[in-house]
Amino acid sequence: MDIIVCLKQVADLQQIRIKRETREPVLEGAPFIFGQFEKNALEAAVRLKEKNGGKVIALALGNAKIKDTIIEALAMGADEAVIIPDLALAMSGSANVAQVLAAAIRKIGKFDLILMGEGSADNYSGQIIGRVAELLDIPQITYVRELSVEANRVRATRDLEDALEVVEADLPAIVSATSELNTPRLPPLTAILKASKKPIATWSANDLGISADAKAVNTLSNLAPQQERKQVLFEGDVAKAVDELVKQLQKEGVV
Repeated sequence: MDIIVCLKQVADLQQIRIKRETREPVLEGAPFIFGQFEKNALEAAVRLKEKNGGKVIALALGNAKIKDTIIEALAMGADEAVIIPDLALAMSGSANVAQVLAAAIRKIGKFDLILMGEGSADNYSGQIIGRVAELLDIPQITYVRELSVEANRVRATRDLEDALEVVEADLPAIVSATSELNTPRLPPLTAILKASKKPIATWSANDLGISADAKAVNTLSNLAPQQERKQVLFEGDVAKAVDELVKQLQKEGVV
């Protein structure tokens, strides 16, 4: 079984400082890592390989330090890696990123299963899996907390918050992982030392036949909208207070 795991390089959220005046994050100097959901996806891929054989290819798009970041994926069990060190493409929005990943997957060639995180640790848009599935014309299964592969079919349990849904799909398919899927392994020192010797292919936009002129998406604000509170105080016994609360809510048109 050939599995491709799509990984997103993000700044370590634990190391980010926030400007007091503007509430903007300061990314300078923060180390880059792969998010938790990506590690869940990678762990699932390695477990499937250990059970069914085959290989795991880690595919990552990021900045110039992506080669250093990908070592962790190789140490966790990926057999080889494809990296695209292009910050402009990495920051160009979900539509462009999906185009890049789809083009890289086509260039890789044969695959049975694609795994990725449910959402990235920074933006958490959750758009990439649907866009890549559409571009590759393969079925997608999202929010997966249990996963198995038998013969030429994948079986997954989806977490829909208020219910669990069990679905199956023919391979090849693409799956997004939640944190409930597994507990990612911590690679031992020996695996980390061996990781740097595994194959790492570096591709550019030209290698993928994609324009390198992608424009970055600028975040204007990530603050929650300000809300005015009525600050109404209800006094007296509980029954009276509840009755007054209902009247106030009706007055506001809430109920």
